[in-house]
Amino acid sequence: MPPSSPRPDQRPEAPRVSQLQARIEALVERLRPWSWLWPPVAFGAGLGSFFLVDRQQWLGALLALGMLAAWLLLLFESLIGRLMARRGYPTLPHGVTLFIAQMIHQETLFFSLPFLLATTVWTSGQALFTLLLIGLAVFSIVDPLYYRVADRFRWLYFAFHAQCVFLVVLVTLPIMLKLTTGQSLKLALGAMLLFSLPSLLHLTAGQRGRRWLMMLTLLPLLAGLAWAGRIWVPPANLWLGSAALSPAFDVATRSPRGELRLTPEALAGSGLYAYTAIRAPRGLREEVFHVWRQEGQEVDRIALTIEGGREAGYRAWSRKQNFPDDPAGRWRIDVMTDSGQRIGVIRFRVTDDGEASLADGRELLSGVQGLGLRRLVPGRRDDGPAAEPAADQGDTPAGVNGGAGEE
Repeated sequence: MPPSSPRPDQRPEAPRVSQLQARIEALVERLRPWSWLWPPVAFGAGLGSFFLVDRQQWLGALLALGMLAAWLLLLFESLIGRLMARRGYPTLPHGVTLFIAQMIHQETLFFSLPFLLATTVWTSGQALFTLLLIGLAVFSIVDPLYYRVADRFRWLYFAFHAQCVFLVVLVTLPIMLKLTTGQSLKLALGAMLLFSLPSLLHLTAGQRGRRWLMMLTLLPLLAGLAWAGRIWVPPANLWLGSAALSPAFDVATRSPRGELRLTPEALAGSGLYAYTAIRAPRGLREEVFHVWRQEGQEVDRIALTIEGGREAGYRAWSRKQNFPDDPAGRWRIDVMTDSGQRIGVIRFRVTDDGEASLADGRELLSGVQGLGLRRLVPGRRDDGPAAEPAADQGDTPAGVNGGAGEE
């Protein structure tokens, strides 16, 4: 009789796999007492990537690539484990794989935190998203809560996992691939929906015949809610460094000039300039908008193209000349991405009395630019002469001069 084939557990490669897994288990046991260090290390890596992405761009990209590689390992871990088990190879214990997953979740959340803290417009719905991120970060370091959810509420655990996938794509792709904020957001939403499928499968596990019908209903609903909620997501790699309002603009020095009390008569005579300095990673080219709103209603939208890498921010401005017949009221200028995410906001009030805002050309710093933290980065240097701005586009049918800017 021909010799029988070896059983799966008698494969020659099994001892090697067992040795490798034993080493991984031993390494995990050594790391467990020091796991509390991992969140601050991940936060420091995110902070370093955020501050060094312009001056040491290779380092920022390397940090982002390291986090992305860890995620690929986690995403393929369950698939590789099932394939190995089918072939008779030993697999890592559940506690070990869950610990590794927790470490990668912590890495994602704390790495992303500096980007979102710096780019959130705290007077908008973006604050809710960033506070949610902080809550998820706290959840990831509370071991009893994390392991309880992972073991008993699998649908919720997979939803948490999908949110982490969303963050890693949103933050890393603009740094590594120079994708625009809108492109990264769409890919992040697509990835989140894909990795939400296990959560929906666990949520509908007891429905049997109606399971796929519920899936076909819930998935488009989730996609619609995610797309509608994109305006609450901070543009993780864009932020408003400074902003100003002025009645005039010095193109030679690229700076606002003059002073004007914003009464209806004054606006009708001189118009108004809105100036913004937008920070972005080097090499990133993106279209943004100055959206002028009166009492919350959009009046005009002006497109501007910005390029990243300038320490003081890419200086862009727009001018509104023809205001409505009754311009009195509260105004704001939303600085938006093409995907609808708010980068920053300028507010002013137009009245006939002393409560009218004063447009004096003073640049008000905001975010990390206002804190001046980038001065602490070694190798910081002054920017050289700026390039000539784009030519003014003239009056549009809406009565607005086109925006201009500089590198």
